[in-house]
Amino acid sequence: MGIDRRRAWSWVAYYRGQAGQWAWVLHRLAGLAVAAFLLIHIIDTFVFGFGPDAYNALLGIWAQPVFLVLQVPLWGAVVYHALNGIRVIIIDFWGPGSLFQERLFWVVMVLSVLLFLPGAFVMLSPIFR
Repeated sequence: MGIDRRRAWSWVAYYRGQAGQWAWVLHRLAGLAVAAFLLIHIIDTFVFGFGPDAYNALLGIWAQPVFLVLQVPLWGAVVYHALNGIRVIIIDFWGPGSLFQERLFWVVMVLSVLLFLPGAFVMLSPIFR
């Protein structure tokens, strides 16, 4: 007795995906990425308790180019999650906010890209030196 994959994913074809849905999905994914990073950060800070040599070895791993590249989407997740959080606050606490929720979504997307690009450039520049 298996799962019917067509039926399990039928909601994707059914719900055409309005801005509010994509804002919700992206907000949750960005939140999970940030939470995963915080967990990793807590663990690598814990390693400091084993001495400077262990901590410096771990920092050497994080300095590898693959991890530097992985920090870029994390930066994007942080920027989007923060701006979309402000969008949610505006919608919740400003009376007519829900009337402008789609416009606010697009404002968040544009601002996210505008803030993401300079940060990504700075983060990736050591790789290309």
